[in-house]
Amino acid sequence: MSGASIGRGCILGQNVFIANDVRIGHNVKVQNNVSLYTGVELEDDVFCGPSCVLRTSVNPRSQVLAITSTSELWSPRATIGANATIVCGATIGRYAFIGAGAVVRGDVPDYALMLGVPARRKGWMSRHGLRLGAPDAAGVMHCPESGWRYQEVEPGVVRCLDLDEDQPIPAL
Repeated sequence: MSGASIGRGCILGQNVFIANDVRIGHNVKVQNNVSLYTGVELEDDVFCGPSCVLRTSVNPRSQVLAITSTSELWSPRATIGANATIVCGATIGRYAFIGAGAVVRGDVPDYALMLGVPARRKGWMSRHGLRLGAPDAAGVMHCPESGWRYQEVEPGVVRCLDLDEDQPIPAL
């Protein structure tokens, strides 16, 4: 559609709709049956599972002609599971993981694992997409794949201690 932009290395599945002015970063994978409506912005390395829903209308009505959407931001490397619904205005944090079928009604912090209806934080995820275990005595969680360390630096805020969030993941 007019004004839409799609970055390099993107993969779009069957029956994907991209509306006017949607912005898609580089290396984004959008699975089958996903509609990206005006107001959606997917940053680099986002994964959208099959049939996930990204709502962009605050007050959906068929007779309202004005655009009522607020911009939604899907941060780098977030994963949105199959049939998940993200309500308008929500911001998904970096490396967050939205489980299949979850209904997200608000902002999601970086590294959060969100499950259920309504979605609730059920843990933390590593940059490699693996669930982080319980913190050790020093409050540090470890990625089971990379061994990288993560810590809740304040309530609801997790940071990787071994690599800045803005740095790309090096090959293991």
